[in-house]
Order: sequence, then structure tokens, then C-alpha cells
Amino acid sequence: MENGPAPFSAAEYARRLALTRAEMAARGLDALFIEDPSNMAWLTGYDGWSFYVHQGVILTHEGEPLWWGRAMDANGARRTAWLRPESLRPYDDGYVQSNTRHPMQHLAGVLAELGLEAARIGVEMENYYFSAKAYLTLREALPKARLIDATALVNWQRAVKSEEELAFMRKAARIAEKMVDGVLARAEPGMRKNDLVAEILRDAVRGVGEDWGDYPAIVPMVPSGADASAPHLTWNGAPLRRGEATFFELAGVYRRYHTPFCRTIFFGRMPEAMRRAEAALVAGLEAGLEAARAGNRACDVARALGAELEKAGIERGARCGYPIGLSYPPDWGERTISLREEDETVLAPGMTFHFMPGLWMEDWGIEITEPILIRESGPAECFCHRPRRVFTKD
Repeated sequence: MENGPAPFSAAEYARRLALTRAEMAARGLDALFIEDPSNMAWLTGYDGWSFYVHQGVILTHEGEPLWWGRAMDANGARRTAWLRPESLRPYDDGYVQSNTRHPMQHLAGVLAELGLEAARIGVEMENYYFSAKAYLTLREALPKARLIDATALVNWQRAVKSEEELAFMRKAARIAEKMVDGVLARAEPGMRKNDLVAEILRDAVRGVGEDWGDYPAIVPMVPSGADASAPHLTWNGAPLRRGEATFFELAGVYRRYHTPFCRTIFFGRMPEAMRRAEAALVAGLEAGLEAARAGNRACDVARALGAELEKAGIERGARCGYPIGLSYPPDWGERTISLREEDETVLAPGMTFHFMPGLWMEDWGIEITEPILIRESGPAECFCHRPRRVFTKD
């Protein structure tokens, strides 16, 4: 195996393939069809904004994975993936957004050529990119095959990061710090939010030194005042105002690896209720970081946070974190483990999370978060290093 233009070593891709094939064998799968672009990139290095059409990776138990996608994107695979040209299986443009044929019909032909027309084939049923129409068409075109739900099979193999991956995430963390520093330096009452976001995006893409910034899977979230009671509002042209908190949910990104990082700014004197909530949130964060140790469980982190919030009379309810790493729109989470009281997944060294206990109250909200790494021993390592507090300006 040669890594070619792909960003990681050949040994790293071999490690990933071995993990995935072991899980395929455990589930009795003859082949796996992956349409999630994050999983495609993790296995092959393929990186392109082509996930708005059907594409994927076919993995069997022997040989290279096969890239399958639109013909005009095949050169993108040659430029970014470690695969040989003979491992590319493009389909022509007549399949794109057609009312008379579907790309899955072409995929079925490729699978049949591989001798998989009656195989047990894993597919990502619960996925942003694999539609109901795709599933039905593939099932009709391969009537003898068994399509098995393999949702998140690859995602789970990504849970423990290699040292090569962690190096990318640390680069992304430096970019995230630069973005937050820029917000704190520039934000002033009267400044339009779209102007501030323009500077955030400039910092994000320019990166730090030679480490250029990639585009994020989620755009900046910057709600203010009562809008900050909703966690997923973006921005508008309104000015920043005194007497309001604005949180900034951002991520530094390096070569598709994300390090999300959130802080909050308040103009003027913070209300006492918000100040008490800030203190409880910071105490909860620190308790959660202490609980985020190898051998503990995801629920232990959530419970440590919840105990501190409960002391302050705050009932939060939502999960407080999720795994992070390589991702594409519309989500920078890996969609496996959740830091919440019901999740008993045991934490292992090399797991990475966005510890994200935002507070979204009736008419205000604050976010103070930490991207973290589970270490061999001791509490979690924070990727970013900035004070844990609501920043205030007069």
C-alpha cells in the first residue's frame, strides 16, 4: 500500500482497514458500502465537496477499497486518495439527478461484477447521505443480496485516535484559539454580527503559521440575548448590544479534523443569575474533566457535571458532549458515544470529545466548552488553553 497524496502514512490506513474488516467479520458481512464522506476519507483519504451526489467506498475482506462516484469527481479521487487508478469505479453524468435512472443501479452492477450479487452487504442506513430512495433502488437492483444495517460501523472504529490524527487535532486547536482570541479582541457594542463573523472566518481559513485552516462542518453559531436561549442559531446583521450575552460556537479545522471550542462574551455588568450559572458551569466542567479518565464511563462525566449544576438549581437535560475528529457537513460530531447519564461506554486512551455543557435558559444562554483527549492516566487533556469564564467588556 502506498499513501500517495493522502494525508496519513500507509501504516495508518492499513490500521484503519484492519479495524474495519475485523468488525465486518464479527458481523458476518461480505462487503461494506460506505457513503458517509467522513468514513470515506478516513479509509481512503478521499476529500472533495462531492457529497451532494451519491458516492461511496466499497470494502471487501481483500485488496484495496474501491472508490465509487460521479465521473467528474474521479480525478478528485486520484488527487486525494491513496488508491490506485484501477480502484476507481466512476458512473457517468446521466445518472445524476435523473428521473429515469439512479446511481444505485450502477453501483449494483459494480457489486455484481465483484461477485457480490448474493452477498451480505453492510450499508449505512441512518446517515445523512444514504437516502430512502437509494436503499430501495439498491435492494431492487440486487434482489438476491442481503442489505444489512451497518450504521456507524466505521464511526466506532474511529473512536480512538492515532498519534497522527491527534497531531492534526492539535493544529486545529491552535486555529480555534486564534478564532476565539480574535472574537474577544474585536467584539464591541454596535459591531454588526456579520462583520464579526467575517473576521472569524478569515481567522479560521488563514490558520496559524504554516497550518492552513479548512472549512468547518458547522458554520459559526453566534446568537445573542434571547436568541442565545436557542443553541443552533447562526448570525444576522444585527449589532452586538450592551446587556446581552453572545456565545460563539466555533471550530478550528485542519485537513478535515475539527477541534470545536466555545466561549461567551457579555457587554456590561452580568446579571446575578447569569453569574451564578457561570460559576456552576465552570465547576461542572472541572468536575467532568476530572471524571473523564480512561476506565471511567461516558455517564460518569455527565453525572459529575450534573451534580455541580444541581447544586445551583440548574436542570440541564441534554447530553453534554460527543466524539470529534474528522468530519464533513452538516455535523462535526462522530455520532457514536454521547456524554450523558444513560451512556455506559467505557472511556479509552485516545478518545476525543467536545465536552459541551452549554446552558440555554428561557431568555439567555451561555457556552463554555472544552475539546478534550482521554489520556493513558489522569484526567482529560484539554486541546485548547483559554480561561473558563464568560468574558465581559464595558
